[in-house]
Amino acid sequence: MTLRFIGTTSEHGNCPTLYEVVETGDLVVQGGRLTDPPEHLAQLQDVKDSETFVVVPRELLTRFAPPGRRAGRRDAGEGVDGGVPDLIPFDEITHLFTDFEHTAWRLETQRGYATERDSPNWARFQNGETFEYDPASPWHAGVRKQTEEGKRIERVRLVDDPPTEGQRFLLATGLGNVAAGEDIRNLWRADAARLGLPDFDFWLFDSRTVVKFVIDENDVTVGVHVLEDAETVVRACQARDAALHFAVPTREFQAQVASAR
Repeated sequence: MTLRFIGTTSEHGNCPTLYEVVETGDLVVQGGRLTDPPEHLAQLQDVKDSETFVVVPRELLTRFAPPGRRAGRRDAGEGVDGGVPDLIPFDEITHLFTDFEHTAWRLETQRGYATERDSPNWARFQNGETFEYDPASPWHAGVRKQTEEGKRIERVRLVDDPPTEGQRFLLATGLGNVAAGEDIRNLWRADAARLGLPDFDFWLFDSRTVVKFVIDENDVTVGVHVLEDAETVVRACQARDAALHFAVPTREFQAQVASAR
């Protein structure tokens, strides 16, 4: 068995430290043995004579857990070898939009989306129509239902200067989503680059599940990767927090774009 050193949060050679078993991808943790308080030991289940227990700081796994793997089970969309998750159809993750408990957050980075150009709303946008809440829209109805239950659905959209036609379409139609209960904000692409935001689209559910989009050169979503490793989730949460802090609500941003013409 070959161990590969991954990282440590200790100083001066003390534990805790994280290693990976090269042959299997399993993790080995070096840390202080759990001996106290006694009530913690009493809560451990099915303890074997050969087993011991160490205390692992959350920061150790947050910073160094290998991406694409979680101990104990294979995640939805994760490859059978426990490595890079499989590419799966977007339809296979739509249940997350009703199953999430607290928050669903999206980063949109593209200059256009094929699904939007194929939408009936594209012609309405070209004709200068306005958009409000539409109870016949499955997305609008779903957003309203989830937000009325106290959940939050949010997204930040990156916008070029000047905006592309696809981005202007999303600014216009986004007002209908906002009326349904979704918090949509916008951020100039140059500002996003200064913040170091990712250059790919993803959804983040309950700060623990990342759905990363794979989009081809024709703006078509090929599929998604589902990721729940600590590193990916933490980076997604950091991107969300930075984007939400600097992004501008849709109606206000739309006024900025209009005044710049």
